[in-house]
Amino acid sequence: MEKVFLQACRGEPTAHTPIWLNRQAGRYMPEYHQVKADLPSLDFFKDPERAARATLDAQRILGVDAAIMFADLLPILEPMGLDLEYVPGQGPVFANPIRTAADVANLATAPALEHTPYIADTVRCINEGLPPEIALIGFAGAPFTLASYAIEGKGSRNYVFVKKMMHEAPELWHELMAKLTGQLASYLQLQISAGVEAVQLFDTWVGNLSVQDYRTYVEPHLKALVDSLAGTVPVIYFGTGNYHLLPAVSELNIDVLAFDWRTPLKPTWDQLGCKAVQGNLDPIVLCADQASVASQSQWLLDQVQGRPGHIFNLGHGIIPETPVDNVKFLVDFVHEQTAR
Repeated sequence: MEKVFLQACRGEPTAHTPIWLNRQAGRYMPEYHQVKADLPSLDFFKDPERAARATLDAQRILGVDAAIMFADLLPILEPMGLDLEYVPGQGPVFANPIRTAADVANLATAPALEHTPYIADTVRCINEGLPPEIALIGFAGAPFTLASYAIEGKGSRNYVFVKKMMHEAPELWHELMAKLTGQLASYLQLQISAGVEAVQLFDTWVGNLSVQDYRTYVEPHLKALVDSLAGTVPVIYFGTGNYHLLPAVSELNIDVLAFDWRTPLKPTWDQLGCKAVQGNLDPIVLCADQASVASQSQWLLDQVQGRPGHIFNLGHGIIPETPVDNVKFLVDFVHEQTAR
């Protein structure tokens, strides 16, 4: 059975514009809280049956054309030696951030099946319950975003420690990035071998770099990661605040470029000549009334006019305050308006 999401990833015409949503399984949904209950976040991510249920619930409730494996960007760093905790009201925090050459040297690498075996089990559990026409997306953080979390130790506004390492100790920076890239390649290959049909790389912090710094400190490692996946499944790349970097990113062997909500959809697609793009409704629109959701979504659809290769998504993730009925409305609206 042809899956419309995968057809769109290849730039092929589809029966309707496929839609899925970043963070479609999340805190805005009552079923998510029922599945998580009082389980700590890190334990939740490592529980294949619960993670699969969160994934499947979101796809079933919303009717989206793809499910994305429920997980988080950062647990991959824990078996490498970083002490990760999800602090209520603060988010992920590393008690031992990477700051020195010794810290980088001590990072442990191993095949993903050894470091993160639960990921393969999660993928298999999801596929056991996923409808045959729905694609399954795997994912990981891109090397720069993972390095940033590991160095800063938590969320950051100025990335002081990251940029100090890049500029003061470039050899150490590249050593760290090479280690992360190798671990990510193994992690994504494990997901693919377990049964995901596409992978998305989240580079949520890369927009804070200049083009020059991206070219020097990020591009070689991102290219190595993307090239390691060539010939397997479609690769989607999603960065935020990175409009100025997209011409450089488009040179890589990426199948689908996902745009944040600040990026002009059609002009950027035309400029870059991408085979397929994903995006890019402002997620906060979903907190407005349904008339606003309809008008803003229609404006995006009118831009692309059914052009093959468009995957409808948000320009970032669903926030916890979002009404579930608005998310369902969006999915139905896109399907109805684009049915060929």
